[in-house]
Amino acid sequence: MTTVFIDRRDAQLSLKGDAIDIRAGDQRMTLPVGQIERLVIRSPATVDTSLLARCWSQGTGVLVLSGRRGEATARLLGRPSNDAARRVAQALVAADAALALQAARPIVSAKVSAQVRTLERLAHGRPAVAEHAVRFRHALKDITTTINAAVSLDALRGIEGAAARAYWAGLQPAFAPSLGFAGRNRRPPRDPVNATLSLAYTIATFEAATRAQIAGLDPMIGTLHALSFGRDSLACDLVEPLRPRLDLWVNGLFRERQLRVEHFSTNEEGACLLGKAGRAAFYEALDLALPAWARWLDRAARQQTRAFRLLAANKTPMFLEENTR
Repeated sequence: MTTVFIDRRDAQLSLKGDAIDIRAGDQRMTLPVGQIERLVIRSPATVDTSLLARCWSQGTGVLVLSGRRGEATARLLGRPSNDAARRVAQALVAADAALALQAARPIVSAKVSAQVRTLERLAHGRPAVAEHAVRFRHALKDITTTINAAVSLDALRGIEGAAARAYWAGLQPAFAPSLGFAGRNRRPPRDPVNATLSLAYTIATFEAATRAQIAGLDPMIGTLHALSFGRDSLACDLVEPLRPRLDLWVNGLFRERQLRVEHFSTNEEGACLLGKAGRAAFYEALDLALPAWARWLDRAARQQTRAFRLLAANKTPMFLEENTR
């Protein structure tokens, strides 16, 4: 087991030797702490400070989801790299519009390519989906030819936005009409598909922030995503090319009926909420999928680290020589 999900209001978590001791009512479970890569707590729980310290020192991420919509309210990303030169290189690149554009282009290119592959996979063996999606796949392929011609970050973001609109339009018929999915919406999500996508994206972005910090980067300083108060811009950058893979996974949850309409409810504000039975099914499936996502994000964070250093060296030639070990 690499992920522990806690969804009990009376849960108590503590460190006992080299194990996490989890108690909830008359239930108790003990797990080797060294085998746990992340801890996701959905409901109010008591967590011992010694356990938090152990998680930080070994790089285990801790994510707290609170409120009826399960929004991220607290997190522990794990111990960062001691090599501060990596964060200096990242800041130098992010502060230079031309270098930031060079760093952001591969992100958009990888995302659009992944969107094309996802539409192709969803259309395979499904004539109704294929008939609708074909023109949007062609539109996305045409968009890929314009990415290298973008002369500014704003232009590149405009290209990414155009690709997103074509992609979501092509994705719509891949979900059953009963789910009410008509494209991406959030804050709040208003249908079961968007509620599930938002939860998957939240967890993936947390994982990206964890991998970025362990790699020695600042999760809040990105390039495709500009600086924004309270936003993990770099984590969002890292997740972008992974999103179509998450969309495909969410589609599978509904097609295989692991998640169903009856798992959701709508509150007075129009927000679609995933109930406890649905969350249990979601977390069970996520436990199988998340290790592969984590490996992908870990590679992406390390690749981003190398890219920042090379680009910073172009801006400050002595930087790479003096700060690379």
